[in-house]
Amino acid sequence: MKLTLFATFAGVAAGFGVPTAFKTFDRTSVVAQASRSQQKKTTRSEWAEKRNGGGVAEAVDASAGLMKNEHDLEYVKLVSDNGSSAEVYLFGGVVTSYKDAEGTDFIAVRPDAKTDGSKPISGGLSHCWPQFGPGEIQQHGFARNVNWAVKDISDSSVVLEMAPSDYSKGIWDKEFLCTFTVDLNDEELNTKMLVENKGEEAWDFQAALHSYFTVSSLENLEIAGSFEGKEFLNKMVGDDGEMQTEDRSAITISEEYDRVYKGVNDPVLKDSGTGKNLAVVNTEGWEDTVLWNPFGDEGMGFNEFVCVESVKFDPVSLDGGASWSGVMALKPSKAE
Repeated sequence: MKLTLFATFAGVAAGFGVPTAFKTFDRTSVVAQASRSQQKKTTRSEWAEKRNGGGVAEAVDASAGLMKNEHDLEYVKLVSDNGSSAEVYLFGGVVTSYKDAEGTDFIAVRPDAKTDGSKPISGGLSHCWPQFGPGEIQQHGFARNVNWAVKDISDSSVVLEMAPSDYSKGIWDKEFLCTFTVDLNDEELNTKMLVENKGEEAWDFQAALHSYFTVSSLENLEIAGSFEGKEFLNKMVGDDGEMQTEDRSAITISEEYDRVYKGVNDPVLKDSGTGKNLAVVNTEGWEDTVLWNPFGDEGMGFNEFVCVESVKFDPVSLDGGASWSGVMALKPSKAE
C-alpha cells in the first residue's frame, strides 16, 4: 500500500462530531479491595497468563488494575507511588486519563465519546494506524477500532498488543504486530508504539497519536516549541489548504485551527490557568505535529481542549522482519 502525504494532509481532523458539553466517565471498579502492599505481592505475569488463557483475572487493589466502566468496557488503571494515575482502555488501546499527584488531568475525552465499544473512543491518546487521515483504507486506520490484548501488567505499567484478525485482514491484509507500552512514574507518563513486520514482504504505513489535552481556557494557553521559521499546512485556507511559514516561537489559538507542522516534535503546553506546563517529549519516531481546535464551537467545548498530535506523516516502508518505534512521554511541570 502506498500512502500519499497529500491525502493525509487533506483529512487530518475530519469526522469530528458536535458534542453538547464536556463530561467525565462514571467508571465502576471490578477489582477486589486490598492494600497496596498486598497488590505488590501479586505476580502480574500469572495474571496475564490467566487472562490470555481465557480466565477472568482480577487485580487485588481497588486503586490499580483491570476495571470496567458502566458499559462493561475494560480499561487498566495505573497508579504510581506518589498517587499520579493513568487509564488505558483495551478497546483502541487508548490512554484516556493522566493525572498528576495533585489530581490535574492532562488528557481530554470528547463529551460525545462512545465508551461502549460501538465506535472508537473520541479523545485521549488515540491511535491512527496504519493510516493517518483518509486514504486507501478507512479514516485513520483500524487500530482504534479493535480490542488490544494485555501482554503484561503491573501497578504502574501495561503492555498491550494488536495482531492481525479477520476484521483487520478484511481491511489491510498484512502480517504485523503492534505493541503499545504505557509506563507511569512519579514524574511522567511514558509511551512506546512498536510496529513489527512479521511477514516477508515489505509494506508501508503511517502512524499518529491523535492526542487531546485539557486546557483551563484557550486564552490561558500557549504552545511553545521549535515552530518559528517552519513551514506548515494551514488547512483553513482555501479548498486544499495553503503552505505558510510560522513566524512565532509560541502558538496561541484565537481562531479555528487545523495546522500540520512537519519537522516540529517538541511542543510544550503552557496553561497559566492551572499554573502547569505539559511537555510532549517525542524522542523517537514521531517527527511531526498537528494542532487542531474548533474555535468558537460552544457545542464542541472548544475552550476546554486542544489537539496536539504526535505524527509520522511520511509513510514508513518496513521490510520483512524489520520494526519501527514511536516513543513519546508526557512530562508535567510547574509554570516558571
